[in-house]
Amino acid sequence: LTLRDTEDGFVIADADFRLRGGGEALGTRQSGAPVFRLGLPEADLQDGLITMANRDAALLLEKDPSLAGPRGAAARLLLRLFGREAAMETLRAG
Repeated sequence: LTLRDTEDGFVIADADFRLRGGGEALGTRQSGAPVFRLGLPEADLQDGLITMANRDAALLLEKDPSLAGPRGAAARLLLRLFGREAAMETLRAG
């Protein structure tokens, strides 16, 4: 919601800090690293969303295993943005 509501970097950073917490200035832990949260209040809602995303990804791979179509292109972009290019290599290997 924050990104939709503002372009103010300080407001965005504050919302990010409240959601993920801070890292260790002198350590190796990055902000948000130990806990995976979607920022949704109810655990059931998070689980449902993850289940839905998992099913959608499986359906996409079933219908377009090479990710060549429009939805595949979007998936490839997301994999690249999240630093998961290796996943694309695994898909290509079969």
